[in-house]
Amino acid sequence: MDLKQTLQTVFGFADFRPGQGEVVEAVVAGQNVLAIMPTGGGKSLCYQLPALMRDGVTVVISPLIALMRDQVRALQAAGVSAGALTSGNTDEETDAVWDALHAGQLKLLYMAPERLAAGSALGMLHKINVGLIAVDEAHCVSQWGHDFRPDYLRIGELRRALNVPLAAFTATADEETRTEIVAKLFDGEAPQSFLRGFNRANLHLAFAAKNQPRQQILNFAAARKGQAGIVYCGTRAKTETLAKAMADAGHSACHYHGGMEAEDRRIVERRFQIEDGLIVCATVAFGMGVDKPDVRWVAHADLPKSIEAYYQEIGRAGRDGAPADTLTLYGPDDIRLRRTQIDEGLAPAERKMADHARLNALLGLAEALECRRKTLLAYFDEHGVDCGTCDLCQTPPDVFDATTPVRMALSAALRTGEWFGAGHLIDILLGNETDKVKARAHNELPTFGVGTDLSRSEWQAVFRQMMGRDLMRPDPERHGALRMTENARPLLKGEAQITLRRDTIKTSARRPAVKALVKEEDAPLLSALKAKRRALAETQRVPAYIIFNDKTLIEMAELRPDSLDAMARVSGVGAKKLESYGTAFLEVITGAQDKVHPMRRKLALTDAGAIYDALLAAQVDLQHGPMGTQKPLTCSKPTLRNLSEMRPRTLDELRRIPGMDDARVDRFGDAFLAVLNGAQTG
Repeated sequence: MDLKQTLQTVFGFADFRPGQGEVVEAVVAGQNVLAIMPTGGGKSLCYQLPALMRDGVTVVISPLIALMRDQVRALQAAGVSAGALTSGNTDEETDAVWDALHAGQLKLLYMAPERLAAGSALGMLHKINVGLIAVDEAHCVSQWGHDFRPDYLRIGELRRALNVPLAAFTATADEETRTEIVAKLFDGEAPQSFLRGFNRANLHLAFAAKNQPRQQILNFAAARKGQAGIVYCGTRAKTETLAKAMADAGHSACHYHGGMEAEDRRIVERRFQIEDGLIVCATVAFGMGVDKPDVRWVAHADLPKSIEAYYQEIGRAGRDGAPADTLTLYGPDDIRLRRTQIDEGLAPAERKMADHARLNALLGLAEALECRRKTLLAYFDEHGVDCGTCDLCQTPPDVFDATTPVRMALSAALRTGEWFGAGHLIDILLGNETDKVKARAHNELPTFGVGTDLSRSEWQAVFRQMMGRDLMRPDPERHGALRMTENARPLLKGEAQITLRRDTIKTSARRPAVKALVKEEDAPLLSALKAKRRALAETQRVPAYIIFNDKTLIEMAELRPDSLDAMARVSGVGAKKLESYGTAFLEVITGAQDKVHPMRRKLALTDAGAIYDALLAAQVDLQHGPMGTQKPLTCSKPTLRNLSEMRPRTLDELRRIPGMDDARVDRFGDAFLAVLNGAQTG
C-alpha cells in the first residue's frame, strides 16, 4: 500500500493534517528530520506511519511510561504490531515484546531514554534490525529546559552506533532549543527541518483578570459539565482545595502534584485516561504525560511562568482536533510572583533577562487589546492568521486613552522613592489620608488626590496593566515595591501615549449553560455513542479514546452513517477498528444490529465492497434457479469476496476461483460475469 492507502486503512484518516504530509515523506525517505509541530498537531503519526512503510523496527525514544503505554495500546487497537520495554511492564508484557522482536513482527519499539544507559541496550538494538530512530519530546535534550532529561544526551551516540536516520519531534519552538537539538542529536549537521504553523484553530483562547478566582473557575467548569478538563494551579495546596470545591459542586474531580506518593499519582493518571469527564486540578507536574486526545478544556487558576509554558499547557486540550476551550486567570500577585521567581533564581543574568522577556510576551497576551490568537502566533513569528473566535474577537474590549493616569501613577511611584506597592500608591492618587500616608507626609505630595476620576478598582486595573506592559516591576530587594522600567520613560517624558482596557470584570448572576459539543438534535445520539464507548472500554480495560476519540464520535453523531461502508468514511475509523467496533456503533446509530458478515466488513470503503453487494444480490435472485423451483445453492462468503477482489472476466477464469465448481458456474456464472464486467467497464 502507498502512504495515502495506509493512512486510510490503518489510521482511518482520508488525508494528512496541514504540514504532516511533507514530514512523513521525508522520514519515509530516510532523511534526518527535525519537526517542530504544535502540541496536538499530529506529531506521533509522523513517525508511526513511516514505521509501517520502512523495513526494520522503528525505535521510539519517549520520556514517560504512561505516554508510551497509551501510544502502544492505540497502535495495537489499529492493528499495528507495537510494544514498549519499560519498568512498568509485567513479565508477560516484556516476554510478548521479545517474542515479537525475535519473530521479526514488531514494527515500533518504545523505550525510555534511561534504558540507553544500560550496557545491554545497544547490543540488543544491534540485533533487531533497527531501521529508524524517532525521538518524541526532543526538547528534553535542552539543559536549560524545565523538561531536561540527561539520558537524552545519549541519543546522538545511539544514532551514530546504529547508523540509521533519526527523526526528532517537539512542540517547543524557540531558536535556542532548536540549536541545542541539532548540536546534540545530529552532531551539528543540519537535518531536514520543518517548522509548522502553531495555530491550533480548534482552541478558544480567553484570559480574565482575577475576581473571586475560585468562583470564576467553578463557573467555567460548570459550563462544561461532564467534559474532561485540567485546571493548572500555582501551588500544591490550591490543587487540593480547588479539587474539593469542584467535587462539592458535583464534578468528578481529583488533584495531582509532585508532593504526592508515586502510587497516588499513578492512580490519578490512570483515572484520567480511563474515566470520561474527569477534572484534574494539578501543578505543572501533570504535564508531558498527558496524551488524552479528548480533553475538552484547560484552565489556569494562576498565570503560567512563560508564553512557551502557556502554549504547551493549553495544547493539552483538543488534541483530537475537536473544539476545546481555554481560560487563564491572572492578577497583580501572579505578576509579582513570576517576576520574583526569575529574579531570585540561580540562573545567570542573561538567562534571567530572557526569562523576563518570555514572561513579558505572556503578559502582553494577557493584556492584549486585539485578537489573542494573532498576538500569540506573532510571538512564534507567524503572521496573517485571522481568528474571529477568541474572547477579544467575540467581545472587543472597552479601551481608553490612559496616558494621563499612567503618568500620574509613575509620578506617585517616583515621588515616594519607588519604595511602595500599588495599594499605597492608589491611596495617594485617590487622596486617602491613611495612617501610612500621613506618617510619611505623602498627603503633601503634588500627586496626592490627583486621580479621583478613577475608582480604586479602576486604578488597580491600571497598575495591573502597567505591570503587564512591563512599565513597572516589583523589586524583590524592596519587598515587592514597584519600580519604573526604561519602557516607561517615553511616557513619563510625554514622548509617547498609551491605550489601556477598562476592567471588564463582570459577575455572573446565574449558573452558566452547559456548552454542547454538537447541535441539540444530535446530543442524545452522541451521549448514546459515548455510553457504548465507555462500556467497550471498561470491558477491554483500556482508555475510552483507544476505542474512538471524541472527534470521531461527534462526526458519527452528525453524519449518522447507516452502513459499514459509510462508517468507514468517518475520520478515525480504520480497517481494524471498523472490524472490531463498527457493528456495535452502527447498532447504536441505526437502532438495529447490522448482520454483516465479517468477509463483507473487510471490504468496507473499497470498490470491491459494492461488487460484493451486487454479487450477493444476484445470488439471492438465483439461489433457487431462474424459475425458483430448483434445489437451493449458494456460494460461500469467502468465495464472493474472492470474486469481488479478483474480478474474473470469463467463465474459464470464473472456474479457477476457489469454491466455484461446475454447479455454481452453471447456476450463477452469467449473472456474476455481468456484475463483474459491468464493474470493470464502469
